[in-house]
Amino acid sequence: MINRIIIALYFLLLPIFLLSQSQLPINAAISPQQWITQIFAKGKLPPFSFEYNGQASAGFIKKWKYNMIKENSAGADEITYTVSYTDPASKLQVVCNIKGFKKFQSVEWVLHFTNGSSGNSAQIKNIKAVDISLQYPGATSFNLYRSEGSDHTINDFRLHKVLLQPGSNQHMEPEGGRSSDKTAFPFLNIEAEGKGGVIAAIGWTGTWFADIQHNNKQAFTLQSGMRSIDLFLYPGESIRTPMIALLFWQGNNFIKGHNTFRQFVLAHHSRKINGRFAEYPLSGGFEWGDPAPCNEYTCLTEEMAIAFIKRYKQFGIMPEVFWLDAGWYAGAGGPDFSGANWANKVGTWRVDTTRFPRGFKPISDAAHKTGAKFMVWFEPERVMKNSEWATQFPQWMLKRNNDANTFLFDLSNKEAREWLSKYIGDFLEQNGIDYYRQDFNMHALPYWEANDEAGRKGMKEIRYIEGLYAYWDYLLNRFPNLLIDNCASGGRRLDLETTTRSAPLWRTDYQYGEPNGYQNHTYGLNFYLPLHGTGVFGFDEYSFHSALSSAMVINWDLTGMQGNIGDMQKYVQQFKELRSYYYDDYYPLTGLGDLITMEVWMAYQLNRTADHSGVVVAFRRKDNKNEKLSVKLNGLDGDGNYDITNMHDNSIIKKTGKEMMEGFELELKKAPGSLVLKYKRQ
Repeated sequence: MINRIIIALYFLLLPIFLLSQSQLPINAAISPQQWITQIFAKGKLPPFSFEYNGQASAGFIKKWKYNMIKENSAGADEITYTVSYTDPASKLQVVCNIKGFKKFQSVEWVLHFTNGSSGNSAQIKNIKAVDISLQYPGATSFNLYRSEGSDHTINDFRLHKVLLQPGSNQHMEPEGGRSSDKTAFPFLNIEAEGKGGVIAAIGWTGTWFADIQHNNKQAFTLQSGMRSIDLFLYPGESIRTPMIALLFWQGNNFIKGHNTFRQFVLAHHSRKINGRFAEYPLSGGFEWGDPAPCNEYTCLTEEMAIAFIKRYKQFGIMPEVFWLDAGWYAGAGGPDFSGANWANKVGTWRVDTTRFPRGFKPISDAAHKTGAKFMVWFEPERVMKNSEWATQFPQWMLKRNNDANTFLFDLSNKEAREWLSKYIGDFLEQNGIDYYRQDFNMHALPYWEANDEAGRKGMKEIRYIEGLYAYWDYLLNRFPNLLIDNCASGGRRLDLETTTRSAPLWRTDYQYGEPNGYQNHTYGLNFYLPLHGTGVFGFDEYSFHSALSSAMVINWDLTGMQGNIGDMQKYVQQFKELRSYYYDDYYPLTGLGDLITMEVWMAYQLNRTADHSGVVVAFRRKDNKNEKLSVKLNGLDGDGNYDITNMHDNSIIKKTGKEMMEGFELELKKAPGSLVLKYKRQ
């Protein structure tokens, strides 16, 4: 018997729900607190399922000892409950930590399984952290909005609209153990046309799955959890499972749900410094790719890094953080350049004293004197054979049979994790490093699977992911002003748990500087996540506008003959002026079709209701034959009068809100070309 909770979704506040044993009055308004207390009520099937000792939980969970406690909440918007289910016979306990967020009509939870007996538990398998059926009376069709993961292609993060057919199942899972790698993205929106819908987000930085089954004309089932789990627990042992968040939205426009979710992420699942979400920075590098065989920063020196800081200041294009990427460590460079390959030298996390004889403190001091921060790249999880860590700590290396050259640092090992936490923490402190960039250029799943104990499939992954969160939490707690830049061959580790602790400043390893792909990545990723960035390489407006997002990395060649200082200064100022709009409501203006060709226009809008202002960003690709594009803007005051400024030449036109929402004409004489319009109500 599959666990099902049937919920009828209506227009007001959170949905009305129907349970098999009872029914609430039609049109009753349901708050998150009511949702939690009813869905997790005693005697009801909870919105999750699992198998224990070969039996489905639906057959026994209502017979287990039940307890619900209302906890103290972190803020006025939150409500917090702990619900537990305990088997009187085996002493297995399932604890569900639940939060509700009144402002966002959302709920989230994490399951923990604990063996309270003196012997090993029976097998636990097929844990579905969410297993729930949602019913929308009167709905005629359902749509699933699902995104691509990151695969360094022009299509990274593209949002697809899929019509759910009755009896169909949509299955999603990422590749290789990274949560947004290639084949799936752990955020999705399920719409009942005309009736609203629900956005589901999964917090698990490993292997997860999601199944969306269209049961009949008025209902669908959502199931999600860790992909493969079949294990027993030792006496007293506990595990956690993926976090699940559900945000309910009403209305007939799917983008309303996305914009509410974006604000939910900023409020409850982003890094906080001094009580508010942390603004991710405008970054500047020390250039990449000196003459071969140098690559990345394998030939950078202390003197040259400091010279670049001075050059940024001299040109008046100061970034907010200076970014030192791969290749700075011992073995990655050298006087004869023989070791100049950063990727093959990870695992020796010690400063190359030939190039940086005083460590990084002189560089961080130079950055701090200009008012900027200093960020350094690390990849502590991937360890190469013959590196210092592989040699010194072989007991902390996870191996797989067919790879004798690459190891995985075992974050599931408490001793190893605590050593790593202190080592990296001390390194940051001693070198004056303000922000921490963590990369991860490998598939972890084969290492987890190769190191599972017999009868405990999935345990190594669980302990590893728990260890990753503990490691990041250590750094964030030790350094209250720290930001973590989350990179995994680009944005292949994006999920609700990582967004809580980090953001991707380099969201994809797609062709560096190719502007049309950058446009697509912004267009797609903005549906769910407001904090992300990429690099700007070109000195033209088209390249600059293509890289616009809530963060940016300057990759200009400051020693060559390209570019113009005045243009650089203008672009830096424009980024700072436009950045905050990327935290507001997002509207795609050119649909969800194929936007990868060079024959299309692409345009999007960012709207701030608080002061009735916003931005339109548009691109006419090189092979497009139409100088004009008509778009309909969103969220404006129909009776208001607006000033619209073209940021290319600061020319101003005037329109009413009604005119802009009914049909607003964009024009670009040349292709390729870009347009940024900033509007504000008079």
